[in-house]
This record gives sequence, structure tokens and C-alpha cells, in this order.
Amino acid sequence: MNQNDNLDAESQRLREEVRREKNWKRWGPYLAERQWGTVREDYSKDGSSWDYLTHDQARSRAYRWGEDGLLGMCDRQGRLCFALALWNGVDPILKERLFGLSSNEGNHGEDVKECYFYLDSTPTHSYMKALYKYPQSEFPYTRLVEENRHRGQDLGEFELIDTGIFEENRYFDIFAEYAKAASNDILIKITVANRSSQAATLHLLPTIWFKNTWSWGRTGESYWSKPCIEYKKDGELLLSQETLGKFRFVVEPLPNIDAPTFLFTENETNAAKLFGAENPSPYVKDAFHEYIVNARKDAVNPEMVGTKAAPH
Repeated sequence: MNQNDNLDAESQRLREEVRREKNWKRWGPYLAERQWGTVREDYSKDGSSWDYLTHDQARSRAYRWGEDGLLGMCDRQGRLCFALALWNGVDPILKERLFGLSSNEGNHGEDVKECYFYLDSTPTHSYMKALYKYPQSEFPYTRLVEENRHRGQDLGEFELIDTGIFEENRYFDIFAEYAKAASNDILIKITVANRSSQAATLHLLPTIWFKNTWSWGRTGESYWSKPCIEYKKDGELLLSQETLGKFRFVVEPLPNIDAPTFLFTENETNAAKLFGAENPSPYVKDAFHEYIVNARKDAVNPEMVGTKAAPH
């Protein structure tokens, strides 16, 4: 009898991973929920890493050393990333990453001000599940900053739940589940539940993008040439990157609903907005924010090609 016959499925996957027979851990929950305000993205003259790249800049500025996203996943090297983007129709920004206070803003230091939960994951990440609670009222970004800034260290932290934004269950529960049929074959299921007794609108953009490795004037390892995401046919994209190879991203339409349309842009810094400089491309990192929140239809690439894409 083969010694593998008594192994359960996950133990078998672990053995294949250890023996380098299959790369089961290539994809996992390695994508940070927040990358902004970190030492790795600090190019300030005085070393003020907490203030150099702010949450407000994060949606418009390409990261050099990492990426971030909501309930997302990526490969071990963070080359290809997937995460959720959300808009409740009233927030001033598209929700693409967790919001929090920097070390200088919180009365107890750095602190994320969100409600999210990691619910499950196998050792090889063959199955993962997470939950994010998204308020239906306008997210209290300013109030969270101001209230915590005014509190001393002798007082407790002012949390999102303290704002009353979840009263009368006026929020969405958003579940993201990942299941691997093979080491490079991943099913993603997104479930949205309106916990309020009233109807509410939610814009959901499951977003896939490549880390920017091409805009830094360097070549070699970790500075690969520009990859590509292109539209192929109804509900299907082709993704190409020189070290990952080619992948298909397929979106299954909901019952009685046509195949989704896709938005495309580049994972490039919006230099015109942040620095008053010329953008190398008119399609930049914050294009989906501009398209959804500010109704700028010209923000996305009509040629349906880029390094960042999402069905909508």
C-alpha cells in the first residue's frame, strides 16, 4: 500500500509542497491590507515614514516594494494581485484598502480603524475565507482621525464601532472565499449580504492587477518588463507576465445577467494629481476611483488593455 493512501487531501498537498512536486503555496493571503505609511515606501529627507505616503495618496501612487488590497491574495512575490474594491454610493473614495491611523495620529500609536475578520485558511491556502463589514453610511474618515488625535494616552481608543455607523445593522457583510482546484487554478467566490432591513446600493469591483516593476529605471530581478492584462472575450481576460507566464481570469455572470463589462487602467502613479507633473499615460492607478465615484468615463482605457482590470 502506498504511504500516501492514508493521507487526507490537505496532508497530501503539504507533502507535495515539501517535495517540490507541486507549488501549492505559490498563491496565498500574502497581500497586505495596508501598505501606505510604511518604512519601505519612505523617501522623505527626514525619515518621516509615517507621513511620507499617506492613505489619501495611496489610491493614486504606485508602490515600489509591495501592494495592498481588501480581502485579497497574491503570489509569493506579489507580482499578480487580486482584491476587492467597494463603493456604497456616499463615501468620498473607493474603498480599496484598510483605513487606519499613523503612529503620529493615534493616541496609542498606529491603529487600523476597520472591522474585518480572517475566518479560515488551510496550511497550503487551498481554502481561505475572510469577512469585511462595510458601512452603508459615509465612512467617518475625518472623525476617526480628529477624535483619536485629541485623546491622550490615558484614554481608550476611538474605534469605528464607537461612531455608531453600524447602528440598525446599516452595513454589508462581504465574504471572500478562495479554493484551489490545482496549484495555479483558483476559484474565487464573493458573497454580499445586506444586514439592513432597507435596500442599499453597493458597487463591487473584484480587481486584478500587476505590481509595478517597470517604472523605476532599472532592470534585473524584481524589475521585470511591463506585463499585460487584455480583454479576450465575454467575461475572460488574458494575463501575461514574463516570470509568471500566462493566466486566464474568468468572471462567471450571475443568473439572468449579461456578461460583465471590464474597466482597464495602468498601475501607474497619477503624477499630475500628486506632483503637478505630466503623466506618462492618461490611465493611472486611481482610474477606478475616478470612474466610479466621480463618474469620469474617460479615466479608463477604452482599448480594454492595461496592468489593472476589474469587472463592473
